[in-house]
Amino acid sequence: MFKCLIIDDEELARALLSTYVEKLDFLQLIAEFENPLDALETIKTNTIDLIFLDIQMPELKGTDFAKMIPATTKIIFTTAYSEYALQGFELNALDYLLKPITFERFLNAVNKLQAKTIALTDQTITVKSGYDLHKLKLVDITHIESDSEYVIFYTPNKKIMSHQSLKSLEKSLDSSIFMRVHRSYIINKTKVTSLKGRELLLSDIKIAVSDSYYENVKKELF
Repeated sequence: MFKCLIIDDEELARALLSTYVEKLDFLQLIAEFENPLDALETIKTNTIDLIFLDIQMPELKGTDFAKMIPATTKIIFTTAYSEYALQGFELNALDYLLKPITFERFLNAVNKLQAKTIALTDQTITVKSGYDLHKLKLVDITHIESDSEYVIFYTPNKKIMSHQSLKSLEKSLDSSIFMRVHRSYIINKTKVTSLKGRELLLSDIKIAVSDSYYENVKKELF
């Protein structure tokens, strides 16, 4: 189930989107907000998968607010102004819904989130360890650690050591999923739950964040 927020300064627009969300059993509405700034605390304390975000709002434009949220949170822009479409897609929005929004168009947009999730679930990487080859699902990898001339792939059930450098591995990994946070660590962005001081938490796993990566980690993930 995907957790979502609705942010729109128009009450009728929020009510319509809320009705649409309730029709789908794979969406869970966590909250709705008139002012985008009021949503920041909820985003910080919850893992939000999707935000239905209006663009033209008095306090803060949705396109500006989109730059303030974690990259792992997907956005579907909702607006009455078609001229914002290009800017919306430049911000890597999942979709762009032009008001008045029909349920058919809404469903088409949210189905893209399901499709992306299924695609990610199916992606794998082949890891060579000694004479053995291991196929790992990307969604199962929590983090990767450098250990001298080797790297260690961590999953909930096992860890695999491979003879290669973290630097060369980083270039081959999908940057929309994995992120370098330390000279010794690459993490799976989707596993991050919080940042405490100079440590990232991946549920109960603590990963150090070095000073050179700290600002980028905050900007991209929080």
